[in-house]
Amino acid sequence: MATVKTILVNEDVFSNNNKTAEETRLILLNQGTYFMNIMSSPGSGKTTLLTKLIPMLSKRYKIGEMDCDIESDLDSKKVMEASGIETLQIHNGGLCHIDADMTKRAINEYNIDGLDLLILENIGNLVCPAEFDTGAHKNYMILSIPEGDDKPLKYPLMFTVSDVIIISKIDTLSYFDFDIDKAKERILSLNPKAKFFLVSSKTGEGLEALADYIEEEIHNIKNNKTV
Repeated sequence: MATVKTILVNEDVFSNNNKTAEETRLILLNQGTYFMNIMSSPGSGKTTLLTKLIPMLSKRYKIGEMDCDIESDLDSKKVMEASGIETLQIHNGGLCHIDADMTKRAINEYNIDGLDLLILENIGNLVCPAEFDTGAHKNYMILSIPEGDDKPLKYPLMFTVSDVIIISKIDTLSYFDFDIDKAKERILSLNPKAKFFLVSSKTGEGLEALADYIEEEIHNIKNNKTV
């Protein structure tokens, strides 16, 4: 009888990815650069949030931003024009995600010397990006009010791997059937340590609290440069 050999391809892929991600995380930690990965579905407001948030932080910190898309550099240009910081567009060849190796190569192309904060605006997708560790110190996930409070039930992994949940477009609450308490309850059942921020990029509500949190995280990285 013939013997069938099974190769665990996924295990090898994720193992290599996680190793590269950890190397990136350590390098940035040791140089005192806080690396945050922002994920969400398309249209949730990632780019608009960054155009408001980065100018608030760039008064005190040196910031870099990388934007991942299948095509175009529209979002990268929007961030650069609104904030005045240097941005880097990453085209991922039509893939639904960006992995640790792609991130590492992008960082090598970017001048990260002296950066206090490096932001990755991940590709708009609630499935694939959640599967790949990019080497970020923390994952931020944006859930917009128009998307509905049932997203944690449909995409549990995304909410499980995200350290910070930003509920965005709260200025539209009166127009949509979105229960914030129910959304939080569903997320906390998957991720009891998740931290929440409610924001509106249109009105500015909640942005100061989010900026203060990121500032605290930057300080934490700088105070723990060695591991």
